[in-house]
Amino acid sequence: MTDVFQGSCLCGAVKYEIRSRPKALSHCHCSQCRKSHGAAFASYGSVLRGDLHLIQGADGIKSYRSSESVLRQFCAQCGSSLFWSRNQGEYSNWISIALGALDTTFTSDKQKHIEVASKAPWYEIQDHWPQFQ
Repeated sequence: MTDVFQGSCLCGAVKYEIRSRPKALSHCHCSQCRKSHGAAFASYGSVLRGDLHLIQGADGIKSYRSSESVLRQFCAQCGSSLFWSRNQGEYSNWISIALGALDTTFTSDKQKHIEVASKAPWYEIQDHWPQFQ
């Protein structure tokens, strides 16, 4: 049986489902993710692009190219960060889902912190997940 997870933005204008369990769960501490989420880090899980299905509000999703290869997508109405993806390279057929926008309960026993060299100086990582520079 395939896992199906529902997600939406803060205002509910954008609704989606992913038809596989998110993989490569990471808490990114880079400055772009911190600014995009307005938090100490951003938590994402990745799925194959074909497993993401927009149910409502596709025309309300805006995109921002934060670097040459990275596209970030968010709700134009409420600003919720929803997805990011690469348009080239090894993982260009994957899309990363902002885990905070999932409506379906989701847990994972494998996670990691990435870009910790860029973490907010006021935040101290205190969990047991592996950390990568």
